[in-house]
Amino acid sequence: METTSRAVAQTPAAEGGPQVPSVRRTVDGYLEAPFPWYGLDEAFTGPRWLMQVGTAADGAVEHGCVGHGDEPSVRHETAGEDRGKFAVVVTVAANPVRRSPDGTGLLEATSVSSAAWLAGVGLLSFTWPGQMDHSLRDEWLDQQTETAWVLADDLSGPDWSTLSLPVDGVPTPFHYRESEFGWVLAGSTAGGVHLGAYGRGMSAYGLGFSAIKDIAEYA
Repeated sequence: METTSRAVAQTPAAEGGPQVPSVRRTVDGYLEAPFPWYGLDEAFTGPRWLMQVGTAADGAVEHGCVGHGDEPSVRHETAGEDRGKFAVVVTVAANPVRRSPDGTGLLEATSVSSAAWLAGVGLLSFTWPGQMDHSLRDEWLDQQTETAWVLADDLSGPDWSTLSLPVDGVPTPFHYRESEFGWVLAGSTAGGVHLGAYGRGMSAYGLGFSAIKDIAEYA
């Protein structure tokens, strides 16, 4: 899914390390979305924060994510260090294949696989092996990103299980997988969006999702 992130500020990275997207965003891009944003439901009482939105080739807001719990960072991670507890919810507009505004091409459709891939790559962005030799960083990221894509393209494969979680109070099936980095899940809602989520330190089994009534509460 070819998209670009909007309002993505970068925080200084550790010396020789990758840059980490700042999780402090403005609400402006979220307000431009023609679809509802989703987050954890009211059962979650911890901190909530904005991350970033992504746009399709025509400039329309197509997806974005919001965070819950401890704001994750890879900058200070070492072996055995507590990485915090967080869950990030990714909302993806359920768009069909459609013509670009200038009529010269087609824009990709979005799917549950889109949400699964965004969630998988999102988890990687906060799971940098700090002890890894710098010369191997790019190779590691390329390899793991490709793996996330392959897994997202095979949601019926053996790497995924099925997990039922409430969305707006309705039990909803999700594709779910765990790895050494954390967990990822993806599914669809009756509200015209696909949902992805990723996290670590917080069990996915006890989560519930609901449409966000006021996105400004995350700012």
